[in-house]
Amino acid sequence: MCQRHKPYSPTPSSVSVVTSELSEDNAKQTAEILNLTSRIQELEARENLTVQYDNLKQAYTVSESNNTNLSADVQELKTRIQVLEAWEKNLKRQIQSMETNWNEFNISRAQWSIDSYCLGNTDDKCQPCQFGWGLSQPSCYAINDPPSPRWKTWEEAREDCKGENSDLAIAHTPAEKNDIIDKYSPFSSGTNGYWIGLRVEDGEWKWVDGSDLTDSSFNADPVNGRCAISVLRENNWVSVSCGDHKQWICQKKALSLTV
Repeated sequence: MCQRHKPYSPTPSSVSVVTSELSEDNAKQTAEILNLTSRIQELEARENLTVQYDNLKQAYTVSESNNTNLSADVQELKTRIQVLEAWEKNLKRQIQSMETNWNEFNISRAQWSIDSYCLGNTDDKCQPCQFGWGLSQPSCYAINDPPSPRWKTWEEAREDCKGENSDLAIAHTPAEKNDIIDKYSPFSSGTNGYWIGLRVEDGEWKWVDGSDLTDSSFNADPVNGRCAISVLRENNWVSVSCGDHKQWICQKKALSLTV
């Protein structure tokens, strides 16, 4: 006859052993998970540090490049400063030389004035105008009326006046205009006229001192390349080509004399 086995029924002690073992396994797994989590966090931290290091390294490289460029700029600036300092020294020498030449020129001019206006006069007195110049206060005038082969263009006539420390005659007032026309233009033969210091510049009539013409009685068209001559027959000025050949009138300030 067969003998029946009873179903297995764990005892309380065996359940306790299994539970203890499961608890230990669970604790170990939990510890491992915590350890892995800690390592993962450590690795992430290291990776973050690596990124930061790379960024710092890149920033350092950029900084080094900027520093190199800055050093080059500083060197270039130093070189430019040296050039400017040398230029400044040279300019000071030129100014000093010009001042010396100017002082010498003033002394020579003063002596020339004495020789020209004072020496050789019969009354042993200085005159307001040089010999050969006519006085009409406050100016001295010189009539240049050589024969026609030696007449000059407007520019040539002006250069001749400058050679005499003067310029072509100008007339800002009616009195000065009458002086030029009545006293000096009568020497002109026919209607040839004398060059005066009036010409067209940039479409405007201007005097050689840079001032504008204000005399409304002279209404010639301001065409470039035209200059004015003073003619007695016209009792006014006449516009002609600056390239024509004419006689000319020079003007300079009269010497102020004190008694």
